[in-house]
Amino acid sequence: MSAAWLQFIAAGVTAGAIYALVALGFTIIFNASGAINFAQGEFVMVGAMSAVSLLALGLPLPVAILLAVACSVVVALIVERLAIMPARHAGTVTLIIITIGVSLFLRGLAQLVWGKGVFRLPAFSGEEPISIAGATLLPQSLWVMGGAVVAVLALGAFYGRTLHGKAMLATSYNRLAAQLVGIDTRAVLFASFGLAAALGAIGGVLVAPIAFTSYDAGIMLGLKGFAAAMLGGLGSFAGAVLGGLVLGLLEGLGAGFVSSAYKDAIAFVVILAVLFFLPGGLLGARRSDRV
Repeated sequence: MSAAWLQFIAAGVTAGAIYALVALGFTIIFNASGAINFAQGEFVMVGAMSAVSLLALGLPLPVAILLAVACSVVVALIVERLAIMPARHAGTVTLIIITIGVSLFLRGLAQLVWGKGVFRLPAFSGEEPISIAGATLLPQSLWVMGGAVVAVLALGAFYGRTLHGKAMLATSYNRLAAQLVGIDTRAVLFASFGLAAALGAIGGVLVAPIAFTSYDAGIMLGLKGFAAAMLGGLGSFAGAVLGGLVLGLLEGLGAGFVSSAYKDAIAFVVILAVLFFLPGGLLGARRSDRV
């Protein structure tokens, strides 16, 4: 394999890891409520921008990152309590419109707080490129890939080994059955917003040293995360990860061999292609598991 191919694949996997984290956030909330949370991209932005501000206050980078993720979670829980809970009996379309409104509100608020400037977090372990088989890779890309893998494994352990995780998983498969066995599905939805925001904030913090961040950075990341969730199969956790990686690879190879001008358009082409030719996504409908 040529160095050019390796270079484009490495860039694609780096982007795909972020898209997978954002797509998992979409999937978590979709499974808990049946609605698509179009404010997910703003949770990514809040995490990255909060980390920038906390670092500017003089906090060590690890502490700033942890507090930034916590800030994003708090924002998501407030959104769920003030915007989603009052409309819990509304239809799916109404919930989607509410999340779009929340997205616009958070973006406007971020512009007031941070302005229109572009910000960057320092790389976690230096800027010296690493050479692998003729391709060069930034150390931060390894942080992105490794961080995404750890987050996905932690999410899997949470769902598979903890009582709260199994309650969330049961609700995602059959909300009514979960209620009948005593699971508080309202608490599950509340926790789902916090968990989705945490994943999004982690993605935002990991990518900020490479792609920078700003008050409107969540728009494109949110759309691409949604495209990844659709591509993998909306509602499927494995599909969210697969869809993110495939979308990232398509972007990386498309930008390298066609033109970088079409890089952002690929996500929209993917959404249209899935809707027309593969409405169930790559993995299709989820099977039922006993939890």
